[in-house]
Amino acid sequence: MISSDLLIRPETAADLPAIDALHDHAFGPGRFARTAARLREGVAPDPELSLVAMVGGRLAGSVAMTPIVIGRQPALLLGPLAVDPDFGKRGIGRRLVRETLARARAAGHRLVLLVGDAPYYGPLGFRAVSPQRVTMPGPVDPRRVLIAELIEGAFETAEGAVRSARLA
Repeated sequence: MISSDLLIRPETAADLPAIDALHDHAFGPGRFARTAARLREGVAPDPELSLVAMVGGRLAGSVAMTPIVIGRQPALLLGPLAVDPDFGKRGIGRRLVRETLARARAAGHRLVLLVGDAPYYGPLGFRAVSPQRVTMPGPVDPRRVLIAELIEGAFETAEGAVRSARLA
């Protein structure tokens, strides 16, 4: 159940230390070596799509969206998504994902890629991607590469290597 005092808003520079601490706690120091983290290197997340969830003035969760390219198709990379364990099992993570996807759609984005668990993200509009269709730049379990079309049919023209938007 989501708290009535939940506020979801774009992250600000003042939120970054708390977000960093949350990510350290949730993912540990190895988080920077992951393929998805490497795609985000050197590219700022979209400030309108990177959101925080606040409960009673405290950071309860965060999600980021970073520009990437799939083949020649612009897309967004969702993640990291993290929820403070004190606020777990309340739907905050799903609410953050739904909100950022809605904002991305309204801003005209077409595709969102992520590396995550299909049972969690499937109900939020994500589906598995064939590793023959989309290739990640580093080691990743291909069953965890998921895509969401924000515009029906957008994935039809996306194929190839996923790369950082800074390399596009």
